[in-house]
Amino acid sequence: MTADALYQEAIVRLAREARGAGRLEAPDGSATLDNPLCGDRVTVEVRLRGSRIEALAHQVRGCILCEAAASLLCRAAMGGTGGDAREARRSLTELLCSGARPPAGAWEDLAAFAPVGSVPSRHGCVLLPFDALGEAVARAKG
Repeated sequence: MTADALYQEAIVRLAREARGAGRLEAPDGSATLDNPLCGDRVTVEVRLRGSRIEALAHQVRGCILCEAAASLLCRAAMGGTGGDAREARRSLTELLCSGARPPAGAWEDLAAFAPVGSVPSRHGCVLLPFDALGEAVARAKG
């Protein structure tokens, strides 16, 4: 697969959007994860109101796939629960591994990552922000 096919317009747009890039003031939970295979590093900070994600921010030092996934995550996860985000991660894994369609609604833009499915070595780049959010939510709930 060529780089042009992998980094298609929707992924580039998501990365440039950089939704949620930065830090939160007084987060309830935070997690930093690294992808040792490619060197990506993601920090996700979350603030909860009850079980709902009230605020979400990320800092990404990584490839455009990781940046795009973090941006989409910050847009789609707002107002949802940690369980919703876990379900979205499961749907994303199914999309990457078997081409399954993402759920409709807030998470339908996961479809932008379909071209990554044919490059297993890049799956971790897309999943890393989702994993960091899961850990941040778990830490917030303490």
